[in-house]
Amino acid sequence: MAVIILLGAQWGDEGKGKITDHLTRDAAVVARWNGGDNAGHTVVWRGQTFKFHLLPSGILYEHATCIIGSGVVVNPKTLLGELDNLKAQGLPTARLVISGGAHLIMPYHIALDGASESSRGEKKIGTTKRGIGPTYADKAWRAGIRAVEMLDLDHFAQRVREQAEARNIWLTQVYGQEPLDVPAIVEEYTEYARRLAPMVGDASLVINEAIAAGKTVLCEGAQGTLLDLDHGTYPFVTSSSPIAGGACVGLGFGPKLVDEVIGVAKAYTTRVGAGPMPTELHDAVGDHLVEIGHEYGTTTGRRRRAGWLDLVILRYAARINGLTQFAMTKLDVLTGLDPVRVCVAYEYRGQRLEHFPMDSRVLEECRPIYEDLPGWDADISTTRSLEELPAAARRYVQRVEELTGVPVTMISVGPAREQLIRRRPAH
Repeated sequence: MAVIILLGAQWGDEGKGKITDHLTRDAAVVARWNGGDNAGHTVVWRGQTFKFHLLPSGILYEHATCIIGSGVVVNPKTLLGELDNLKAQGLPTARLVISGGAHLIMPYHIALDGASESSRGEKKIGTTKRGIGPTYADKAWRAGIRAVEMLDLDHFAQRVREQAEARNIWLTQVYGQEPLDVPAIVEEYTEYARRLAPMVGDASLVINEAIAAGKTVLCEGAQGTLLDLDHGTYPFVTSSSPIAGGACVGLGFGPKLVDEVIGVAKAYTTRVGAGPMPTELHDAVGDHLVEIGHEYGTTTGRRRRAGWLDLVILRYAARINGLTQFAMTKLDVLTGLDPVRVCVAYEYRGQRLEHFPMDSRVLEECRPIYEDLPGWDADISTTRSLEELPAAARRYVQRVEELTGVPVTMISVGPAREQLIRRRPAH
């Protein structure tokens, strides 16, 4: 029995869905704590591929209670679409609890997101334009609409009308956009509220009762450490907190209850959107990582930027999150490359940097200092133990452990759920 926090140790897209799916087998509660439908988890289950943007991956398991926490921003239309898709396939959805404290993404948030991003010109952040930032801004501004307000439909309709009319002023007078149809929004979203209201509950209470009963709770993070609003590559970050501390805040339980913090990291590095990325490759190796690794965004379909594994980032993620374990994904993608390289430090204006810099402008000028390791050609997709891996692949995993100080306890060698090597934690 344990409270496990599972999070991305890079810039997101690390393959957290598969690891979550694996750990959910033993979890009574699976809880999402941050982000919105700008995130995407892909899970292969019973021969089918599911892409979730809001639902926790545990929704596929009948024994798990699934929670959308207060730290999540919820697009009601997207959430209902995912639920309807599962129902159409005969899968149960009754075990979902939406925290009353979760804020709702409305059409005016999406419109403002697109207008703001367009106004930046060449300085675009690279958002998904799904209204995430404006929704979190409204939350901080104390003007947001929370899920608990869906329990009173008359009140909800009034709040939506007031906020939509206020945001129309911004759209028209600040950004020169056409106003939104307020009555249509009120009608559409009041119907969404009617359907979602029965799922709204006290998520913090559910989680803490499960912990008190000795049940396993799996906290499922979205995005990754380097996209954290406070500790990421600002301003090229998301609007929430994907790090371990965000789980406690976004779900409502105390940090002393956490047993394990697992950071998921690819065997190489990828990133979506703008911002510095020291190990990014613009050559045949980069193309290999993208094509063999199928590096296209779950949410946007955008080609991801790819490069060698950055261990400066992983050491930073270990420190910021208090990682107890790493789960390494897509080790199989490196097959056929020789040598394989890992970034062990940065060079910045003639100086060697061992630690991740605070300023993104500094990171922009950093150049990777690489250590070359031997590659391997053998197909590793059928291996199920560390001992079965080629010696060079074992050495690669060992070097990651040596240079981060964190044990690699899970290694994914293919997209299928059974293509996973599991090792016991050191403690």
